[in-house]
Amino acid sequence: MKATVYRADLRYPHLQLYTASSGSIAGLDELYLLLEEKSFSGLGEVRINIAYLNGYSADVVLCDVMRTLRTLDLQQSSSHLLLTLETQLASSLAPTRMLFDMALHDLIARQNGSSVARLVGSDFPGPVCYATNQTLFWSSQEQMLSQASAYMERGFTHLKLRVGIGSLAEDIDRMTALRRRFGHEVHLSADANGQWQPEQARSNLLALQKFELSYLEQPISDANAHLYPTLAAASPIPLMLDESMSSEADLERILAMGGTVWAHLKLVKMGGIAPTVRAARRLIAAGIPFMIGQMNEGAAATAAALHVAHACQPAHAELYGADGLANDPVLGLTYSQGLVNCVDACGLGIAFDPTQAELIQTFSS
Repeated sequence: MKATVYRADLRYPHLQLYTASSGSIAGLDELYLLLEEKSFSGLGEVRINIAYLNGYSADVVLCDVMRTLRTLDLQQSSSHLLLTLETQLASSLAPTRMLFDMALHDLIARQNGSSVARLVGSDFPGPVCYATNQTLFWSSQEQMLSQASAYMERGFTHLKLRVGIGSLAEDIDRMTALRRRFGHEVHLSADANGQWQPEQARSNLLALQKFELSYLEQPISDANAHLYPTLAAASPIPLMLDESMSSEADLERILAMGGTVWAHLKLVKMGGIAPTVRAARRLIAAGIPFMIGQMNEGAAATAAALHVAHACQPAHAELYGADGLANDPVLGLTYSQGLVNCVDACGLGIAFDPTQAELIQTFSS
């Protein structure tokens, strides 16, 4: 097997990323892993400038990927590597595990002539597509309403507002403006990115009750996650955990709460497609609503989350990451009428142009 690492800086020409946890983000620092076995190839992608989520700098993740490749036996078959990946990469970071897991799923699905969704057990016919929300980042109210109108015109009626950056009064003003402009044509949710203090959270949730939010994501920080049972019991709005849903232990905690809080599953936190699907199936069996989502990422990583969503049919999906990127080296996703679609039915349904990315290093068996 041959493995090649690439890197690219992706940009949105008409969108400024800004959340309470990340601050302003200029672009997406993406790492790609192309695995080649005989006449087939598979692609993995992970965003590495997300230290605000996982605490790992881009350099730390890149070094971990290169260390893993130097020590991994590339003479083993792709199927054996995927079956034993979590054991072989036990010392690797979750973003590194995602990169390898995704590339292997894409490679093996292509060898089998199937989609990744089908490979992980999807019984749902038809093309790989799913309804996605769109997010409204921190901006002026005028910009926010303009962005919301553009999404609504394209059929994206599920909008998530980033809150917790300014004052609660500002957040209320923004929600009021959205409801005044769109009424209940928009399904509105919010994400505080863990910025509320525990003593504020209950009163803030009560103040936002009138906006009939579908859910509110991560109201308090992960350091205060032990307060979620009490907060959820008092909340008039369903609560969803994102930063507090990053490990098997977090999953066990959510399962123990019996559905009083929901889960936001991301491949970059769980370590790839296989562990995310496994977590989703446990939530399905327990009757707990969840979302399959992502960071803002390129088309390959977005496609991986899309295939997981298609296979697991979550209550909510957040798959907007590749929408509007101007220089993505990966093609194959389309956004229209509230849906993200894969053009191709084989593998992840995407195509990679390595000439549009920076070559880092090639490893051969």
